[in-house]
Amino acid sequence: MLFGLMICLAGAIIIYNPEIIFGIIRDNLDKPGLQVPAVVLRLILGILLIEYAPLSRFPLTIEVLGWLSIAAAVTFMLIGRANFLRLMNWALSLLKPYGRIGGIFAAGFGAFLFYAFI
Repeated sequence: MLFGLMICLAGAIIIYNPEIIFGIIRDNLDKPGLQVPAVVLRLILGILLIEYAPLSRFPLTIEVLGWLSIAAAVTFMLIGRANFLRLMNWALSLLKPYGRIGGIFAAGFGAFLFYAFI
């Protein structure tokens, strides 16, 4: 439920002002500390989703999301730093036209996770 609330909050912040979140990412893009948390948070989220899926309202969906999160973490780990930076630069280039839409999806995803475990 906590991850759901945090994701929902991040989505709401992005809807309100995308530069708050994306500015932090852009400012820290050249530091190696960005890729490691991206991998670790996805691994933790994936493991928790798989572990607690049976307790949710949508166990199969939550388990699939957990495996997708782990797959994303492994992919981020295996693509290397240069490709990770290219991916992040590409994602940040979509900020202007699609930033708030991404915030809506993030808030909705966070709300879904929260609802799935209440």
